[in-house]
Amino acid sequence: MNRVTKHTGAKYPIIQAPMGWIARSQLASAVSNAGALGVIETSSGEVDNCKEEIIKMSELTDKPFAVNLPLLFLKDDSMLNFCVDHGVKFVTTSAGDPSKYIHKLKEANITVYHAVPSLEGAIKAAEAGVDGLVVEGTEGGGFKGMEEVGLFVLLQSIRQNIDLPMIAAGGIVDGIGMAAAFAAGAEGIQMGTRFVSSLESPVHNNFKDSIISANINGTLLLNKKSKPIIRALKTDLTHKIDEAGVMDMSALSGIKNLYFDGEMNAAPALSGQSSGLIGEIKSVKNIIESTISEFNDTCKKMSNYLL
Repeated sequence: MNRVTKHTGAKYPIIQAPMGWIARSQLASAVSNAGALGVIETSSGEVDNCKEEIIKMSELTDKPFAVNLPLLFLKDDSMLNFCVDHGVKFVTTSAGDPSKYIHKLKEANITVYHAVPSLEGAIKAAEAGVDGLVVEGTEGGGFKGMEEVGLFVLLQSIRQNIDLPMIAAGGIVDGIGMAAAFAAGAEGIQMGTRFVSSLESPVHNNFKDSIISANINGTLLLNKKSKPIIRALKTDLTHKIDEAGVMDMSALSGIKNLYFDGEMNAAPALSGQSSGLIGEIKSVKNIIESTISEFNDTCKKMSNYLL
């Protein structure tokens, strides 16, 4: 047990990323039941549906799970109050200032980890009183920070300044990546793209197959001249956006058609560089167990390199 597993209550220090519309009870319960920490998203803005998904979790698993609260996109306190009233024990916050709700969450004895893409953000989150950090490197999929800082540089720089438990996010799909993150100071990992392409993921097979077939150069950072910056798979649509240099937010309006109807050019297909390391669709249980096994084997092998 380390600080992350002590905080989450999960068997393994692995959490599933809170992907909008995807991170719901079907996927999250499979992750929790396999010994990691499933997370319910609220970034989709579908408040009533997300509340129903939180309730479903208690029916699908007796294991710990978490809820993500994207602070800038919360219209009011209703989702936070719902988490408090329904006994949620672990929350990840993102996209905003954690001091906005930290006191109310802590009063309810909820453990709070804040997602940060920079050292400056990590310091501010620590000063706000969070319990830990989800450290997001530029390798990850979806919405990214303005500065393209790689995960391992970011982990080490934060560890030099802050002694909070860190969950490493961005570019990790297996035990080798997990061992590397732990060597850099992390005590847990978050996987998004790997779980999106799992058997239990609710997305269309066209999206899963596109992740599987992508190579290590298979993603693009888009909208770098504006906001939000996103990382997505290379498709006809994202090549056009990349050539234009900027992206109107309306480009994301068809995201549900991409996710659930398999229309790969309906919106940017949000994915991390880790897509280039994923070779097949596996069950969540297989992904988690093989990651832990490979992590242990890698740590043992590294002992042979002691000087």
